[in-house]
Amino acid sequence: MTGCLIQYRVRPVALNGVFGSATPNGSATALTACAQSAIKRPVSDTNTTTSAWTIGKLLDWTRGHFDAKGVEDARLCAELLLAHALGCEKIHLYARFHEEPTAEQRTAFRDLVKKAAEHYPIAYLIGRREFYSLDFDVTPAVLIPRPETEQIVELVLDRCKQTDAERIDVLDIGTGSGCLAITLAKREPRMHVVATDISAAALEVAQANINKHGVGERIECVESDIFASLNGQAATGFDFIVSNPPYVALRERETLPRNVRDYEPESALFAGDDGLDFYRALAAPLADYLRSGGRCYFEIGEDQADAVIELLTADGRVVSIAAHSDLAGTPRILEFERSA
Repeated sequence: MTGCLIQYRVRPVALNGVFGSATPNGSATALTACAQSAIKRPVSDTNTTTSAWTIGKLLDWTRGHFDAKGVEDARLCAELLLAHALGCEKIHLYARFHEEPTAEQRTAFRDLVKKAAEHYPIAYLIGRREFYSLDFDVTPAVLIPRPETEQIVELVLDRCKQTDAERIDVLDIGTGSGCLAITLAKREPRMHVVATDISAAALEVAQANINKHGVGERIECVESDIFASLNGQAATGFDFIVSNPPYVALRERETLPRNVRDYEPESALFAGDDGLDFYRALAAPLADYLRSGGRCYFEIGEDQADAVIELLTADGRVVSIAAHSDLAGTPRILEFERSA
């Protein structure tokens, strides 16, 4: 038995074998039986070199597996998936490294790891994503929130400090999961937000998140293609218009990571051959929905700043204020103002 355990420790095993069901690659029958026995029950405390699949060992193995498969942030992905399988917060794993998950938990983890190794997005597998320190439900119906988009929240909140208005009206175009609308409403109690999306399925996710965060009284979801269903709002306008719209060029499709290209909704990613179709549709009516002195904050793709500024300022009613760069130094958020 001891010899078998030593051999098991030093040989890598296939994914199913790791989580206690199938035969390790290239292993003998005796090794298989011994390995499965080791997985199913802890080794005696007197054995200083345990072969049990503890939380720590599962994380180490999965990190290596993800690295081999080209999964980005392999360690973080492993932690998120295992925490989800165990029903705990990621931070709690660190205090439980020597615990051995149950067979049911290992099976759930194995299934998640298989899908993640095929580049299925981690956020979809666990059904959630953090944005601006808030937790959002996500499904394949919505774009996964990105850290870069948090800059829009910061810019709007900073601008709000300059007004003593009792009410601030915001339009969030292409709300998706609702992360922008909800975060703004949570952080600024004076805000009332209209959150639009062309996708009814996306709006269902947004509404669930609105209910989850308790801001339903100040956010209205509207199914709309940009301004198409907002004719009544043109009379009063908004103080802010924000959007993380589709801006990827169709010709760049194959350059996207697989977990984005193959799984996230195309309607939230692509905007024509050059990625500017959304901004072309937005340009002419934009000023009609923005109050005098109101601000817009839009996320853009790399090398799109000049083209988008030209489109949105063409009629002179909207002026460019600033281009805000991301951590890589790339212009990512464009800021505009409605002329008086």
